[in-house]
Amino acid sequence: MIGSAAAAPPRADASGQPRPARLRVNEIFYSLQGEADAVGYPTAFVRLTGCPLRCRYCDTAYAFHAGDWLTLDAIAERVRGTGAAHVCVTGGEPLAQPNCLPLLARLCDEGHAVSLETSGALDVSAVDRRVDRVIDVKTPDSGESERNRIENFACLRDRDQLKFVIGSRADYEWSRRFLAEHALVGRCRLLFSPSHGTLAPAELAGWILADRLPVRFQLQLHKILWGDVPGR
Repeated sequence: MIGSAAAAPPRADASGQPRPARLRVNEIFYSLQGEADAVGYPTAFVRLTGCPLRCRYCDTAYAFHAGDWLTLDAIAERVRGTGAAHVCVTGGEPLAQPNCLPLLARLCDEGHAVSLETSGALDVSAVDRRVDRVIDVKTPDSGESERNRIENFACLRDRDQLKFVIGSRADYEWSRRFLAEHALVGRCRLLFSPSHGTLAPAELAGWILADRLPVRFQLQLHKILWGDVPGR
């Protein structure tokens, strides 16, 4: 699979004892949450390595391969060190690594408000129910719209968030039809964002208002504050 997190480390050490669960981590950093319902909150970000998708507008391609193997204990300790109440597990595609699921549960157990940012191409049904799931719906301009896992919609909850990154008028019309075809209005929170540097935010805002579309317009706060600087 392209963009995988690389081969897993050995399951046992030299003495034959089981190794603790690990994840390949690209970076852990402290910043403001830039989007979705937790926008503006100081947040600890855990960015996992690897992604099976190749979206045209991806701004985290540096996370496709680079990263260090860390135990869940080490990750939790570094998150605690930030002092953040909010934690966002992101990627890449975090669910491409199976040990993402126990990490999410561990962070919830430690009292954090935890969100998961996922591409929507992988199964989200096993994610801990305490986690806020922010699920991308890939539009045609992403080049990956065939990867949308429609089966995920069957387990949507009110607190879940579906995020559409819109790159053009055609993308917008596709997204509008997608909402209707899959009866998504009223199922969860719906977020429409302009693709940064591709679509003028005011254009997308105008289309939403003209159609009285029941979605939430959003901009990426971190891009407004710091541009495309990684780790912000």
